[in-house]
Amino acid sequence: MILYPAVISSIAVIITLIYASYLDIRDRRVPFRTWYPMLIVGIPATVWLLYETTANLSLVFGYLALIAGFFYANYLDNRDDDAPFKFYYLAVVLILPALSWFVLVKTVTISIVPWYGMFACVLAYISYEEYKKKSPETTKQKRKMPQATIGDALNRWYFVLVIVIFAIASFFMMSGGGWGWSGIYIALAAVFCGVFYIFGRMHLFGGADAWALIFIAFCIPTFPIPPLLNNPPVGFLSFSVLVNALILNLVAPLAIFIINIVKGNRAPLRYLFFGFPVNGDKIQDSWGFVMEEFVESKGTIDRRFIGIRDSLSRMYSGKDRMYTKDLRENPEAFKKELAIYKKAGTVWISYAVPFIIPITAGLITAIFFGDFLFAIMNFLIGGA
Repeated sequence: MILYPAVISSIAVIITLIYASYLDIRDRRVPFRTWYPMLIVGIPATVWLLYETTANLSLVFGYLALIAGFFYANYLDNRDDDAPFKFYYLAVVLILPALSWFVLVKTVTISIVPWYGMFACVLAYISYEEYKKKSPETTKQKRKMPQATIGDALNRWYFVLVIVIFAIASFFMMSGGGWGWSGIYIALAAVFCGVFYIFGRMHLFGGADAWALIFIAFCIPTFPIPPLLNNPPVGFLSFSVLVNALILNLVAPLAIFIINIVKGNRAPLRYLFFGFPVNGDKIQDSWGFVMEEFVESKGTIDRRFIGIRDSLSRMYSGKDRMYTKDLRENPEAFKKELAIYKKAGTVWISYAVPFIIPITAGLITAIFFGDFLFAIMNFLIGGA
């Protein structure tokens, strides 16, 4: 069956992702406003789809409540501390789930009341803490302090609680609130999007890549057309997009490994899959992160590859990670590093194909062909 609202949304999402991929290749940056076209089309289309297929206003408002929660978290995390705090945002975020869970249902599930209370208290506390902030300097000092108290931990990890509450509430609404099996989308979207929002916030995942997956989940809840390789059991499109993107993205490391072997480039085995050497005096013309550390002593340059654990730590902190884009845009600030790279002759850098490109390819292939992993498992089981 063709779901026409999802088809309309899919077209808007694909066009937006193609443009975002172009921006990421050109500038290595995707402004948040880039996502507006797909959201302007995709959110109303999904509301139309949910109401057309379920006629359940409670479910529709649960979907809108989930979206509002993510936008509010983004507002809290990126708000200018000198700007007036917009409490009406908080009001919207609290009203939408209340309408969904208590007002637009035939029977209120009492078990959900304490979860809503926890949800409201967490967001009210975090909002009050944000309201008290006076300047960016105060915020920076606070972030440098050890996370020693419950309040500090809540400020840092509150969104994990919000996501857990949304998921639990969705299961309550499925069983006693009248959502039925259709509510699984809200629960899956809460967990899926929550994981990638937190990954993006921790610098373990690109911001644009995280938002791309989150907004795909918001705008295309399920397969708009029957894929050639059949629907997976749950039919949650975003997971299939991620799986396809990861499988397609495996092509790049294999290709890099083969090229390194053919060219005779020498490095520890794991680095042969993820990087390649470039001329030190032309490193600014390349795209990627520097994979080596250099120390110059008495005219001798010692070099070592940055370990996986160290690299992940730098990704998380957002510090001490040398990006060739920084060398290109701020050469005066990196005179010492550029001089050492030139003396070193060659420098290993990681390949820098934006993950948003495999995400775009993963979406297109998921819509038309289906979930590659599900198809492979079916093939193996069928052939066994």
